[in-house]
Amino acid sequence: MSSPTLWRHPGFLRLWAGETASQFGEQFGNLAIPVIAVSVLGASSFEVGLLNTAETLAFLVIGLPAGAWIDRWIKRRVMLRADLVRAVLLALVPVLWFTQVLAFWQLLVIGTAVGICSVFFDVGYQSFIPTLVRREQIAEANGKLETTAQIARIAGPAAAGGLLTILAAPLLLAVTAVTYLASFFALTTIADTETPKPAAERRPLAIEIREGLVWVFRQPLLVRIVLCTALSNLFGTIALTMMPVLVLRELHLSPAVYGLIGSAGAVGGLLGAAMSSRISRRIGEGHAIPAAALLGGVAMLVLPLSTVWTPAAIPVLIGSEFFFSAAVLVYNIAQVSFRQRICPPELLGRMNASIRFIVWGVMPLGGFASGLLSVWIGVVPTVWVGVVGNLLGAMPVVFSALWMMRTLPTTANGVGGAGEPPASSFEPGAEPESARPTDPLA
Repeated sequence: MSSPTLWRHPGFLRLWAGETASQFGEQFGNLAIPVIAVSVLGASSFEVGLLNTAETLAFLVIGLPAGAWIDRWIKRRVMLRADLVRAVLLALVPVLWFTQVLAFWQLLVIGTAVGICSVFFDVGYQSFIPTLVRREQIAEANGKLETTAQIARIAGPAAAGGLLTILAAPLLLAVTAVTYLASFFALTTIADTETPKPAAERRPLAIEIREGLVWVFRQPLLVRIVLCTALSNLFGTIALTMMPVLVLRELHLSPAVYGLIGSAGAVGGLLGAAMSSRISRRIGEGHAIPAAALLGGVAMLVLPLSTVWTPAAIPVLIGSEFFFSAAVLVYNIAQVSFRQRICPPELLGRMNASIRFIVWGVMPLGGFASGLLSVWIGVVPTVWVGVVGNLLGAMPVVFSALWMMRTLPTTANGVGGAGEPPASSFEPGAEPESARPTDPLA
């Protein structure tokens, strides 16, 4: 019997509508912030790396406790508060610019605060989907959400690049603030199906955090995926942090071209999102993950070749972004759906936060390293370090049992391996467990 279509799921449709709006606005912000830093405030390559560090630092600092807190709270309400605070913070940038007091340190502070909100929203969001839709609908839900996200990434950067020719970059952040408000109001129309975890059932935060980490590290396939994602994100951040400097300063291309390159990547991402289910069926779920990781590494490897012969810079950058984004989306949809499927519901927040702590916690380190390396060895050599390391990051899944698995397990016990205790078992006294997300990798 086939599962009911998500087209008749009011809660999912509202979530989807809100996320579509905020994804479009986010593309304006993703383009506007580095342009503000480089072109409006005259930031150095080291400062660009520092800004990237500030925007992602929260995943390293509060990622783990955020997951434990989200498992205690109602996830939709966490997302509501995060959307509202992000809207207010981003609206401050055009106000500060208009009053002629905008400074780089203010951009750092706002970027850090928005990053904190994003930790709570992203962990809550990935943990909310399995509570909103049926288990057999999770992959379809992720596919639909990622498809519209890629449509936004196609239209958003190109539109933003065009608008930057007639508008000041800070004004684009006002649009992002409005779209976060749209997401906020969409979430207010979804009924809660959760209740907060009773205070009497809560244990010390450190124990609950440990349970999430222990669960993740008891899954051999998941550990391979996490290692691949972390290495790819670390080195990918080193390379991509220098993208605005490479495009705008080294190659002397315009913000409009920078937006066009992002749109080309989004076209690839849209193709990857739309084809992910078909690819997984054709070559196998297990095969899709290492194949996509390898393709993404090769695609990024050609990125610095844009500086070898500058007349070919634009097509080289477009091609690299296209295939890299397509591979990332196939990889993300396959592995995120896999881990959502096998995780018990009471551990979803901690599982997602534990993985995000590892795979996104390396990003501020990569951003800071990118800034330092750009000063020591230059922008282009820094990009080479990042793209080579990103390719090598695929090796944990390339050399794994995933190549021999057409179908991935649907329960944690199917992942744990022979002779292991059930994946939902922790130390004595643990509560019994019932059955049941650039682009960076998720």
